[in-house]
Amino acid sequence: MAITDVPEFTHLTDADIENLGRELDAIRLDIEDSRGARDARYIRRTIAAQRALEVAGRLLLAGSSKRKFWWAGTATLGVAKIIENMEIGHNVMHGQWDWMNDPEIHSSTWEWDMSGASKHWRFTHNFMHHKYTNILGMDDDVGYGVIRVTRDQRWTPMNLGNLFFNALLCVAFEWGVGLQHLELGKISKGRDDRKATMARIKEFGVKAGHQVAKDYAAYPALTALSPGATFTSTLKANAVANVIRNVWANAVIFCGHFPDGAEKFTKTDMVGESKGQWYLRQMLGSANFDNGPLLRFMSGNLCYQIEHHLFPDLPSNRYHEISFRVREICDKYDLPYTTGNFAVQYGKSWRTIAKLSLPDRFLTD
Repeated sequence: MAITDVPEFTHLTDADIENLGRELDAIRLDIEDSRGARDARYIRRTIAAQRALEVAGRLLLAGSSKRKFWWAGTATLGVAKIIENMEIGHNVMHGQWDWMNDPEIHSSTWEWDMSGASKHWRFTHNFMHHKYTNILGMDDDVGYGVIRVTRDQRWTPMNLGNLFFNALLCVAFEWGVGLQHLELGKISKGRDDRKATMARIKEFGVKAGHQVAKDYAAYPALTALSPGATFTSTLKANAVANVIRNVWANAVIFCGHFPDGAEKFTKTDMVGESKGQWYLRQMLGSANFDNGPLLRFMSGNLCYQIEHHLFPDLPSNRYHEISFRVREICDKYDLPYTTGNFAVQYGKSWRTIAKLSLPDRFLTD
């Protein structure tokens, strides 16, 4: 059930919470003071490597009609899309690299390889999700408006399709992210500002249209000029690469907020919330998964979802070192530091979604 009083839930005093906030502020200041050439090299090399992977994938698709080359090109392109969305686009748009003052690698200018407009995402994700993390009725990422993920959400017959809707969202995740900003629920109930809605729909249509034209018309037509490929083979490859990216992004993100231990909150928690209380809610509402260098990179360092929610605008390549200090603070204040094996965390997310497809009277725990 959702938490209605975070301090009471954690048994921390007001003084404890403010001290915790100051200790986390100190971590932020240390990282900000130490940002420099090493970090800049990291993001620039990551962007260069991602672009090289994308070119390699497209050359493989254009170079031969053999099935093994098609799969190699498709997989390479899928990995390139994952890196662009997870380690580059998501983090650049959080402002993690704005301190470099590079107009190309800046939150205000980066447009990612996804159907949703960056402008929309910066509001629904950077502001709504990160400010109101896991607060029912405020954070649309709690079930994305179609999946029941807590008993605090009233059960309806539609929730019987929880597993189906989650599978659909998994495969078409970029479209779920893109449509999220349109607030289709408000539109269907006539509660939207129609003028603002039409402007958002137009912006979404322009970005989504560009993506569809790029992946399913322009690149297939270009590679069709090669004797080793056809329009259809490249179109299919792009579709599969997008699904690879969608499934992976969905898995990583769901591991961050839906496994056991990632708490939900009511609106009363945000009333008069101090900086320390905000930090505390981020720690309780997020979950990590165990990782190595490759998994860290391919997840966009969102294996450190707790650290990301505490410091969303600090460089992602620094979350690993930050995590040791955050864990020490959790131990000091007897707070949970939720983490676990990636497959187990993802499995727990699906288990929760499956259980909550049923009315509460059928649930035993």
